[in-house]
Amino acid sequence: MVQTPMTRERLFALRETIARLEGKPVPAMAAARQEALAERGGAGKERQALPLGVAVLDEALDGGLPLDGLSEIRSQFMRDATAATGFALALAALLQRRSAEDHSPVLLISDTVTSMEAGLPYAIGLQDFGLKPECFLHAAPCKLDDALWLAETAVESGAFSVTILEVKGNPAHFGLTESRRLNLRAKSAGRPLFLLRQSGEEEASSAVFRFLAEAAPATSRFLPDRSMLGGSIGNPVFRLTLEKSRNPAPLSLFLEWNPHDRQFLPAREPEHARPPLKLAAHSGPRLPASANRPDRPQEMGPVLAFD
Repeated sequence: MVQTPMTRERLFALRETIARLEGKPVPAMAAARQEALAERGGAGKERQALPLGVAVLDEALDGGLPLDGLSEIRSQFMRDATAATGFALALAALLQRRSAEDHSPVLLISDTVTSMEAGLPYAIGLQDFGLKPECFLHAAPCKLDDALWLAETAVESGAFSVTILEVKGNPAHFGLTESRRLNLRAKSAGRPLFLLRQSGEEEASSAVFRFLAEAAPATSRFLPDRSMLGGSIGNPVFRLTLEKSRNPAPLSLFLEWNPHDRQFLPAREPEHARPPLKLAAHSGPRLPASANRPDRPQEMGPVLAFD
């Protein structure tokens, strides 16, 4: 009898529930054994990585992002959702450039609530960002369980160059066990998987690396003589913090994305127009004080006089 992926997942969940009731850590032992076998099987293979082209970042990533594992990109607030999505799509475009002969599409599995707030992918915008719209697929399942099943099936099929799973916050049904299962699927299939966590906090996961993506001011646009055009809007810039890696301390830097050449460039920290704690040239009151009215509102309640 052939079992569908949904049937297998229900069977695994039922076995885990029975083992939890009986007090037996059988699923945890099986997952650990499967993870050890996956690591043992890939011990003799050369590590496949995606270098980002920035020396300090590639050194912290041990050569680049793993192409056979799970990597997490998160945004702390919902206002930075476009920055986290843009960084994930830039990585997908960099991967498409690396394997130009491979026409495998990119799959983005979006969260419904996040799509309502941050918007849906736009074909012309994807092309201007460096992606190929004809090699881009978008899915919007209504439930998180369906999104997890779709991500596991997409990675196992090997039909996509990269799969991006977007979740909102820190859902209760998506924890360390689910991230470990996704990481094992990606390792066995030899495909990259990006977990895009929008407006979420740090939590334990099986992701090899975790980035915190924030929006940063864009640089000015270059003129043909390589001079800067003042007041213009150039390439997008991301402020990245490598939160999870082998380094003991997090690494924070600014990255500029060039969509035409499809490459990352180190960007300088933006200079503020005015240093902090410095008053403006005209520091007086902006509006005159009101006339013909008391200086303060009348006090309410009974008044008690003291001798």
